Amino acid sequence: MNEKSLDALLATLDADDSLDFADTLRRIVAWLRPGHSERSTATVIARIEQLVLALEENPDLRQRLREHLEEGLEGARHLTLYTGIGLFSRRGFLREFTQRLYERLNPKPMERENLKDVLAYVFDRPNDAKWVAALPDDAWWRLLEAIGCLSGEHPAVLTRAREEMLYALEMLSLWIAAEELEPELLRLDPRIAERDSAFVAQQRELAAFIQAYRAWAEDPSREFQDDRHARVLLDQCSEQIASLRRRAVTRGSSISLTHLLERLDQTLARIRRLLNVLDPADPDAQRRTSVELFRELVTANARRHSIRSLWQENVKLLSRSVTQQASETGEHYITSNRAQYLGMLRSGAGAGLIIAVMAWIKIQIEAMGLGPGATTVWVSLNYGLGFVLIHILHFTVATKQPAMTAARLAAAIEESDRGTADPAKLADLLIQVGRSQFVAVVGNVSVALPVAVGLGWIYHLTVGAPVLDAAGVDYQLQQMSPFVGLALFHAAIAGVWLFVAGLISGFFDNRCAYLDLPGRLRGHPLLTRILPERARHRLANYIDHNYGALAGNFFFGVLLGVTGYIGYLLSLPLDIRHVAFASANLGYTLSVQMPGVFEFLLYLMFVLLIGAVNLWVSFGLALYVALKARGTRIGALDRLLKAYGRRIQEHPREFLLPPPETGSDESDGSGRN
Repeated sequence: MNEKSLDALLATLDADDSLDFADTLRRIVAWLRPGHSERSTATVIARIEQLVLALEENPDLRQRLREHLEEGLEGARHLTLYTGIGLFSRRGFLREFTQRLYERLNPKPMERENLKDVLAYVFDRPNDAKWVAALPDDAWWRLLEAIGCLSGEHPAVLTRAREEMLYALEMLSLWIAAEELEPELLRLDPRIAERDSAFVAQQRELAAFIQAYRAWAEDPSREFQDDRHARVLLDQCSEQIASLRRRAVTRGSSISLTHLLERLDQTLARIRRLLNVLDPADPDAQRRTSVELFRELVTANARRHSIRSLWQENVKLLSRSVTQQASETGEHYITSNRAQYLGMLRSGAGAGLIIAVMAWIKIQIEAMGLGPGATTVWVSLNYGLGFVLIHILHFTVATKQPAMTAARLAAAIEESDRGTADPAKLADLLIQVGRSQFVAVVGNVSVALPVAVGLGWIYHLTVGAPVLDAAGVDYQLQQMSPFVGLALFHAAIAGVWLFVAGLISGFFDNRCAYLDLPGRLRGHPLLTRILPERARHRLANYIDHNYGALAGNFFFGVLLGVTGYIGYLLSLPLDIRHVAFASANLGYTLSVQMPGVFEFLLYLMFVLLIGAVNLWVSFGLALYVALKARGTRIGALDRLLKAYGRRIQEHPREFLLPPPETGSDESDGSGRN
């Protein structure tokens, strides 16, 4: 098949005078492209060798093919190939999204003199990026030598390519300098508008380098001016962008800002790549860099109209800022000494008291006989406002921890070498996280359950009727059972909402910083008339530290409240089971019908199973998103499990209890929801 198709390819290239250089390249690449059942690298290398041998046996065809291709390359426009592929558009995310969608539906006609369009025309299959990236450098140069393209036999093509690269360098450098006045960047750091900023300095230095390079190209006897100073300034630009990203964590981010910062990084990387290609000091390195640039362009070309990749890249950058907010808050949910451990226990106990009351209010709302919609509204408000009250009182709902502690774990992994976790350090952190969540669950359950029993008895003595009738008791017990009901499935739904609530908290914290909400409150015209300065500052500071948590807690309650109603509308068995509420509901059933010890322990175990599902679903989702946002990974899971097992064997007590006190332990018993 290969021999026959190669003969057909050569015959077409030799006889068909209507083929321009774009069609010629397309025919060659189509013949090289491996099929679905073929080994990509080995197949393409073998076909290149066949083509090389065939052209060596037919020098006349090789000469005509070289002249044909170089004539097309000499007259083609290169600029947009270097400035338009692999770089985020300057139009911004929304306009770029719209443009890509329109191009998918109604693509523009090809410009055969534009190398950007030629690349898309030649490498037009989605899987082209894979086999192009897998092919070694030597194979590509072997192919170029076979057809004589860019071999130096036709210097005008190399001169044209060099001039276009220098022009692209000039344009890319100007783009970076122009971003200095971008309002989003000035908001983060007004100092970048200074005259000596790295953004402007790199443009001046690159302009001087380009001028000197052109003079050297015209007269090689002149002294060559290297690009070392320009590279130093490019590194300073990268440092400035990294600083802006750090500022965005505390001052707020947005999709447009993350789009802009990523484009700046991409532009700097492209400038460095072009400088490497233009560097005449090491021809071998120049070749390698040229192939790397080619692979980069082919890969970016495969995604040029991908709406999915654009969305994923932008959301990944924005979610990093959101999860970073959760990471900083997550420090407050991890206990490392006895004082913090006992503080978390007290904080969880306080939340258990509030939750027992919230569960009683929910029972009373459902007993009022309202319609499904009205019941949902009141139950959602009960949950939402109750969780807000828990946060205001500095209590802790155990299941609210995972979204925060997972982000802290991801941050710890990112701080390690190569973006993978040190198994021993991560095992220690996992033990601290597990211990902290355990004591918070103990605090919630150990108070919610007996308080519910007491409230049930008081209600019975006061009203003369039990808080639950016989049907209500059966219903509550059935909903706790993983065998009779769907308790664990409903617990998983609650775990998803816990994860979503963590994202909501991060989003609102990010918006608070982005809008400088505390500053707006301090100087708000209405507040300045009705509140004294000290009160305004206290309000602003409280919102600054609690805005996201308040929003996340309220919307978490709303999500819990509406789940059953959504199931009612869709005729699906949707509901939620939360460990703290399950323990309170168990308490209310005990106030009506006291079971035996075995039955009580069985249902208590069911409650703890619900808690385990709550925790691990929310923790797993939050950790996955935090790792994705940071571009990090856990690494070898077996090494982590071994390190975790060794840590438990060495210090089994620390699995559930804090380590013994040392002189360096600091007392910090504050708990936060």
